[in-house]
Amino acid sequence: MSTTRRYSPLDRLIIEAQRALATTGGKPVAERDNPGLAETDVVMAEASRRHAAGLMRINHTGEVCAQALYVGQAAVARDEATRSQLLAAAQEETDHLVWCANRLDELHSRPSLLNPVWYAGSYAIGVLAGMRGDGWNLGFVVETERQVEAHLAEHLETLPAEDRRSRAILATMKADEARHADNAEAAGARVLPEPIPRLMALTSTVMKAVAYRV
Repeated sequence: MSTTRRYSPLDRLIIEAQRALATTGGKPVAERDNPGLAETDVVMAEASRRHAAGLMRINHTGEVCAQALYVGQAAVARDEATRSQLLAAAQEETDHLVWCANRLDELHSRPSLLNPVWYAGSYAIGVLAGMRGDGWNLGFVVETERQVEAHLAEHLETLPAEDRRSRAILATMKADEARHADNAEAAGARVLPEPIPRLMALTSTVMKAVAYRV
C-alpha cells in the first residue's frame, strides 16, 4: 500500500506560500557549514564594506530568485527524476541563501527590500519554463546556472581583496552552480533558443543594478 501523500490544490498553495515567506522573510537553515567561517573576518574601510555588502546583497537576491525558479519548475515537472533534481538543487541554493544572509549581517547590512517581488516574478518564470516540458525545464536550469556562474566570477574579481569570508562563500557557490548546470545537461537539457538567453541576461542585469542599492 502506498504511503505517498496526495496534496489538494489548496494544500499546495499553502505549502508554496509558506515556502515563499520562509525564503523572503524567514530564517531558513543550511545543511552545510558556511565556508566563510574558515576565514578570518577583518574590519574594512567603509567604502569597501559598502561595496562588499552590495555584492552580497545581489547574491542573496540571486538565491531568492533561484529558490523561486527551482520550486516553480519542480511544481510542474512531468518526470519525478526531474522534480527530485530540481528540489535537490533548491536545497543547495538554500545553503547559499543562508550563507549570504549571514555575511550581510556580518557586514552590518541587509537583504534587498524587493525580495518578495523578485521571488514572485521568478516563481512565475519557473512555472512557465516547466510547462514547456522537462527538456526545456532543464535547459532553463543550464542557462540560469551558467549566467550565475559568470556573475559570481565577476564578483570574485571585484570583491575587496581583504574580504576573504565573502570570497570563500562565492567560490563554493560558483562550484555548486557549475555542478547544477552539468547535472542538468547530463539529464537531457535542451538548448534554449534566442532571444530567451538574452532576455534572461537583461533581467539579471536589472536585478543586480537594483539589488546592489535597494
